[in-house]
Amino acid sequence: MHWKPKSIPEEQKIKTLQKEIGVPYEIACMLVQRGIEDFQTAKTYFRPELSDLHDSYLMLGMRAAVDRITTAISHQEKIMIYGDYDVDGTTAVTLVYSYLDEHYPKCIYYIPDRYEEGYGISQKGIAYAQEKGISLIIALDCGIKANDNIDYAKELGIDFIICDHHLPGVNLPNAVAILDPKQDNCNYPFKELCGCGIGFKLIQALAQEQGQSLETILPYIDLVAMAIAADIVPILDENRILTHYGLQQIREQPRKGIKLFLNGLKNKLSVADLVFVIAPRINGAGRIKHGSYAVELLLSKDENEALSRARAIELFNSERKALDQRITAQALDQIDQNQEQENYSSVVFQPDWHKGVVGIVASRLIETYYRPTVVFASSGDFFTGSVRSVKGVDVYLILDACKEHIVKFGGHRYAAGLTIKPEAYIDFKKAFEKAVAQTIKPEQRIPHMDYDLEISLDKITPKFYRIMNQMAPFGPGNMRPVFMTKNCFDAGKSRAVGEDQTHLKLDVIDDTESTLSGIGFGMAANISRIKSRDPFQILYTVEENEFRGEVSLQLKLKDLKF
Repeated sequence: MHWKPKSIPEEQKIKTLQKEIGVPYEIACMLVQRGIEDFQTAKTYFRPELSDLHDSYLMLGMRAAVDRITTAISHQEKIMIYGDYDVDGTTAVTLVYSYLDEHYPKCIYYIPDRYEEGYGISQKGIAYAQEKGISLIIALDCGIKANDNIDYAKELGIDFIICDHHLPGVNLPNAVAILDPKQDNCNYPFKELCGCGIGFKLIQALAQEQGQSLETILPYIDLVAMAIAADIVPILDENRILTHYGLQQIREQPRKGIKLFLNGLKNKLSVADLVFVIAPRINGAGRIKHGSYAVELLLSKDENEALSRARAIELFNSERKALDQRITAQALDQIDQNQEQENYSSVVFQPDWHKGVVGIVASRLIETYYRPTVVFASSGDFFTGSVRSVKGVDVYLILDACKEHIVKFGGHRYAAGLTIKPEAYIDFKKAFEKAVAQTIKPEQRIPHMDYDLEISLDKITPKFYRIMNQMAPFGPGNMRPVFMTKNCFDAGKSRAVGEDQTHLKLDVIDDTESTLSGIGFGMAANISRIKSRDPFQILYTVEENEFRGEVSLQLKLKDLKF
């Protein structure tokens, strides 16, 4: 791994901020790195306020959306809430459905089947709406490019309101209202809301219309925090406020449906817990069974019912993990057997692989072979694949270069999906490898990690940690600080730990004669050199560790070099 320092700001800016807010120099430096240069910006950053949320009506289409929903309610029309099967989609559906259902009982929700219908607005979903007498569909986290199916719905007398955060195409769908800050002419000040975030802005506007205060919709903010974390949107601006209050809501009044998943957490709930504990379980429903199981879980009001649903979701997650491990092993074996270790890309296929986990497997393969990766499985008469990329390499553009071999594709810069005909597999694989080889730069073939500061261990004090922790919630756009320390030595108690002795328990001392303990998962192979008193450098974050009732600071190693 290549270590890359972030640029150090101007000395004067750091010292000015340090004096204004009374924090250690290193904290002031990290704040200026993040664009926080004065007292007022620091106050907003450290103390997020609900009053700083933007006016929902600044979003293009909001007035039309609220008017259409108000008309539907006054005319006793039936409304369907439609959303994608991932965390962003299912939390968005839960949020808008539960808010409307509380005030208006003629609502139903619909989550498409991942395997039968695929992503987005489906004809099956529209047919179901027609069968149920629905005249208005509110689509969440999807729909911005569903022009044909929205035209089809209009022919059947069904209107659409679209709440999406993906990039629109050249032509917008024929909906009564489109809420998407990324559309042209939308002056909404923050463009990076997730689908559930846009759903929250919609109920914020509806609440305002009813003369309700912002506090009345706070019970729904936990869902937004889950979606922000899972969808990896920047935790800046409104997302920072929504995540801050959403985490607070989950800590103080967790939904009955997710209580079971929070039981094993030792430390204060963080964004990382939402990403690694909550999100995989909610996603697991759509991957293994059906996304509606996740909505049912999140809507659960009865304790016993919630526990039963959470246990079912836990089983789906266990099945997902087992599939993920098995398929990853088979895919790595395929790369080895085909002697493709030196390729610029990885493209693998096996007909019996489970479609629900191919995206996870693609990410796992990148951990071993750091390069753009496609994992295919059979899907009826076609192969469907998930694509994942590495930093700086836009796989959407690479897929566009291979489009003659593709039936359809869509997605983002770093993650995408595609469908091909079985007979096109070999040609696609060659074209993808060629396009990656022509695009990728030598430095993009090596994983690298940015770090905030080079510091000595004497700087890491309880006060330093306490202030640094107030920089949370951490996530994209505001990552947990990473530090580098040089000239480290074994302080005497470093050892291999864990059942299989693969982890490193580090006892480290540096030039300042300060000592700290650390943990490096999967790093025990370094123990002999550490014990031989060779100097080394470490890359790490700082966390609290509780052991037998004692709380101490601990370094969580990212990498180690001699």
